[in-house]
Amino acid sequence: MQHQSPIQRRKSRQIHVGKVAIGGDAPISVQSMTNTETRDVAATVAQIQRLEAVGADIVRVSVPSMEAAEAFKAIRAQVEVPLVADIHFDHRIALQVMTDGVDGLRINPGNIGAIDKARLVVEMAKDKGIPIRIGVNAGSLEKDLQEKYGEPTPEALVESALRHVAILDELNFHDVKISVKASDVFLAVDAYRLLAQKVDYPLHLGITEAGGLRSGTVKSAIGLGLLLNEGIGDTIRVSLAADPVEEIRVGFDILKSLHLRQKGINLIACPSCSRQEFDVIKTINALEGRLEDILEPMDVSVIGCVVNGIGEAKEADIGLTGGDKRSILYYRGKQVDRIENQDIVDVLEKRIRAEVAERRAARNEA
Repeated sequence: MQHQSPIQRRKSRQIHVGKVAIGGDAPISVQSMTNTETRDVAATVAQIQRLEAVGADIVRVSVPSMEAAEAFKAIRAQVEVPLVADIHFDHRIALQVMTDGVDGLRINPGNIGAIDKARLVVEMAKDKGIPIRIGVNAGSLEKDLQEKYGEPTPEALVESALRHVAILDELNFHDVKISVKASDVFLAVDAYRLLAQKVDYPLHLGITEAGGLRSGTVKSAIGLGLLLNEGIGDTIRVSLAADPVEEIRVGFDILKSLHLRQKGINLIACPSCSRQEFDVIKTINALEGRLEDILEPMDVSVIGCVVNGIGEAKEADIGLTGGDKRSILYYRGKQVDRIENQDIVDVLEKRIRAEVAERRAARNEA
């Protein structure tokens, strides 16, 4: 059963990164970044395709050199998902990837030299309809701002961002989104809150360098969750020292938990106790592995006993309540079968895939 989110989102302009709308009333998009050597075309393409398979809306690729820019051209030709090129300092790289079909740039105009260089980039971006993300990080704050504020502060991050915005405003370029990231949750959250009061550009949320899979997930869920709950944020990237595929999964899990976006199976499961009639943890681990390719939104409840199981099962699209040797299967709130406990994983997978196929067929008929 899908729920309406009570969150009132901040009003922002809308831009497009390729086919993906960001800001305005567009769904909050989820993106990641490759961690392969960009010049290794085959490895980078393979990773992007894996990200596409789990639902990535946008993928960012680091392009640190002209050699990497040449590789980017070959990469662009082999994948469908919108690609953003991450560029620092060298405006020539930006010009090259725009020629080769990039969908967006992450480049700070104040860091690429004289205004004439920024103007060349902006003119081509404007001509090709390519948006620019201004990306400010606490770890690379300008020296004069570090001296002014003594350390990275929300005010320092926002002042840095507004400097770059001013350059683009001067060049009459407004196809922009902004990020003000920090590894400290409070610093990042306060910076985004302050920025949201000063501009109406769409905001790219992230807690940068958040850490490994577990700790980074926790920090990102808290930081992004605080902002998203206040209606702030139009696209998100969960930064993890882990397989980038996990960034997409965690990103969608954060949005699902706030009812901001539904994609894939939402597994509702008890932590298990001595009342469980089957091994809940083993069952959930098996289902997660088998169902990771499904992007259709669906609530599936798997509860080990009848204490909470019946109520959860009736609210889910498909539900299972543990019973002695045989568990009760629910479909759209109604009891439909009893199944042997040793068959739970196989039966649930079959039922879920059948529901996905039925929904697709209904959409095709419509």
